[in-house]
Amino acid sequence: MVGGRRQLLPDIVKALQAVTSSLRTFVCIDALDECGVVHRAKLLDSFKQILDKSPGTRIFILGRPHMQAEVERRLSGRVMSVPIGSSKTAIIGYLRVRLEEDEIPEAMDETLEAEILERIPEKMSEM
Repeated sequence: MVGGRRQLLPDIVKALQAVTSSLRTFVCIDALDECGVVHRAKLLDSFKQILDKSPGTRIFILGRPHMQAEVERRLSGRVMSVPIGSSKTAIIGYLRVRLEEDEIPEAMDETLEAEILERIPEKMSEM
């Protein structure tokens, strides 16, 4: 809020265009897929407006793979996609560290630990 009033998206876009027009700017948006469809469309259209007036601006967007087509469509070819993900080995390593930090180690037997190390990485790869 500025001056007791809530900023509207067009006001925010104008302010960002003013800042980004003279400075190289990087904007990072995380979890775009968690944004509602209507709000996501408005946000991406706003980024297009900013990019039109500020070619030095770079926007880094994180989201699940199904978002790629919408981002590419709304930002009209100004997109470079880099797929990222966790390997099964990395997930198992993380789980092992967390299991070793367990404050009540006697609460888990070898069977439960083995099941955790098997099932969670399987489910993660499905995501």
